[in-house]
Amino acid sequence: MKNILFVASEGVPFIKTGGLADVVGSLPKAIDKKYFDVRVVLPKYTCMKQELKDKLEYVTHFYMDFHWKNEYVGVLQAEVDGIKYYFIDNEMFFGGFAPYGDNALYEIEKFAFFSKAALAILPLINFRPDIIHCHDWQTGLIPVYLKERFQGNEFFRGIKSIMTIHNLKFQGKWGVQEVKDITGLPDYFFTSDKLEAFRDANLLKGGLVYADAITTVSATYAEEIQTEFYGEHLDGLLRARKHDLRGIVNGIDYDSFNPETDKNLTHPYNAVNFRKEKAKNKVALQKELGLAVDEKKMMIGIVSRLTDQKGFDLIAYIMDELCQDEVQLVVLGTGEERYENMFRHFDWKYNDKVSANIYYSDALSHKIYAACDAFLMPSLFEPCGLSQLMSLKYGTIPIVRETGGLKDTVEPYNEYESTGTGFSFVNYNAHEMLGTIRYAEKIYYDKKREWNKIVDRAMAADFSWAVSADKYTEMYDWLIG
Repeated sequence: MKNILFVASEGVPFIKTGGLADVVGSLPKAIDKKYFDVRVVLPKYTCMKQELKDKLEYVTHFYMDFHWKNEYVGVLQAEVDGIKYYFIDNEMFFGGFAPYGDNALYEIEKFAFFSKAALAILPLINFRPDIIHCHDWQTGLIPVYLKERFQGNEFFRGIKSIMTIHNLKFQGKWGVQEVKDITGLPDYFFTSDKLEAFRDANLLKGGLVYADAITTVSATYAEEIQTEFYGEHLDGLLRARKHDLRGIVNGIDYDSFNPETDKNLTHPYNAVNFRKEKAKNKVALQKELGLAVDEKKMMIGIVSRLTDQKGFDLIAYIMDELCQDEVQLVVLGTGEERYENMFRHFDWKYNDKVSANIYYSDALSHKIYAACDAFLMPSLFEPCGLSQLMSLKYGTIPIVRETGGLKDTVEPYNEYESTGTGFSFVNYNAHEMLGTIRYAEKIYYDKKREWNKIVDRAMAADFSWAVSADKYTEMYDWLIG
């Protein structure tokens, strides 16, 4: 039996702000229990829901030398779906109304404490991992501390580490002096081949230098981040470590995302009966949102953070033109004020065609995946993306830009060979996107049988966690040797 420890700043079902939490919640469950004992370490945030906090049992506590003080470290545990979770408790660091705050230096201190504590608890919980699987910059110091602070202790010797990049944009950067002071790491670690980058200390870089292996969440993103455009100033390091870097696409939990069993839908459907049943969800949503009721009208969905990264500058540019077409647009999400207001404006101007829902609702997101004919995701960059995987499962055809995980998971429609599961465009260009949307409209209206075949293939695509878990276990075996 091999022992794997996941360490992350969030994880379903306990705390979630983004896709990272889905990975940390789903991947351990999918890994074969016969060969691997996978456990997870998370912070104990006071903003977790009370019913989840009630599941936690006290294990132990101790005081740890950190940032010139002795800090309290409480350890709690819980078991969910057969996976053991440990929680690091310290109310000074993990209090507050949200898991993350706006003060960058405080965030660095908080997660430096978390990284050190995650290692320090291991002998006390009597779990010695063969591999510590770290996620994003919040755990970037673990591979560093493992090679520095903890090497002198026999218990830690030989433990391997993996660093997974979920989004390279977030790195945990601050001035070298302050980070040196917080972490207690000697000068030796703050050189340009280690933690220092462009005169700052960079926690993610530390993890990437010292981890035994690096992964990211799609094969194309693994290639892209070795280039200057996507590399966020770490492309040189990632090129140097390319033999230790692999891309494994995220899965989705088909228990939660399945049009046949989805509790949010008025008309559940499957790959056999979608031709009759799927449109009933469209009519129900048109009535709910006050759009013109017409089951034949093509409906395009967007469920997203409204930010530049997600391609909303392209959408803003062609929005007036798109609204002249025979389509309806349903938007759900929050983000940058200019995009929120842009969608509100078009909702006002084309009231029966555009529905802007500037908030977040899990139930409405499921209804949109089920009701729409197509799903628009023109991202500037997209490490993996989960929305396109959900829309495929619901037979809602993705229209995407060929980047990162979107390129790896959506096969572009080829009308000559009758293959593909979606529509895609290459260049980050508004009219190239509009041309692709109009091509999708043409197939939808003029070649309905072809459209339905695309839906058949989309719903048959398998992006379950089992597929991804096999690739992770292969890597674990390779690393442990």
